[in-house]
Amino acid sequence: MAVPRGGSGRTTSVRGSLVRGESASRTSASGKKRRREPLPPPEPVADPQAPRAVIDYALQRRSDIRRFHRGGVLSSDFCDADPYLVKAATFHGEATDEDCPACHSVNLVTLNYVYGDELGPYSGRIRETENLPSLAHRFGDIGVYVVEVCPDCHWNYLLRTYRIGDGTVRRALSTPADLRELD
Repeated sequence: MAVPRGGSGRTTSVRGSLVRGESASRTSASGKKRRREPLPPPEPVADPQAPRAVIDYALQRRSDIRRFHRGGVLSSDFCDADPYLVKAATFHGEATDEDCPACHSVNLVTLNYVYGDELGPYSGRIRETENLPSLAHRFGDIGVYVVEVCPDCHWNYLLRTYRIGDGTVRRALSTPADLRELD
């Protein structure tokens, strides 16, 4: 963004903006310690491991694969996985029984990404399917995103999203000391 400077008509570029608001510390502007807000009441959940609020993209996927094979879309529309996603699929992916819909490779894998405020700095990490039940009992609300990836042709597709957890809201996990040094 160019901003006029002075009367000479020269412009300078603005590299950032200063946002004023609450600081991350627990003290207010008056120097008093702020109180933590109370946590909301627990949500009634019958089975923490049972997926709820499931959004399945199977119909959209089937339609997209049909268009892909009929030439209605470019291969770059679906075979454009981020290099980090491909690397994660190579080392952490869980094998599937299906072949890749784009290149028919047998290396198609799925990844489970978990997100949630309670996870703190661990939100956005990959978890194995067998570890999800233990997470569901330790946290109140976790979003799980299941993505399929082909490391060979870089096909990637979001298969489904769902929520797990016991419904009891907890405070976020604290950031470990070694990660705090990076901030």
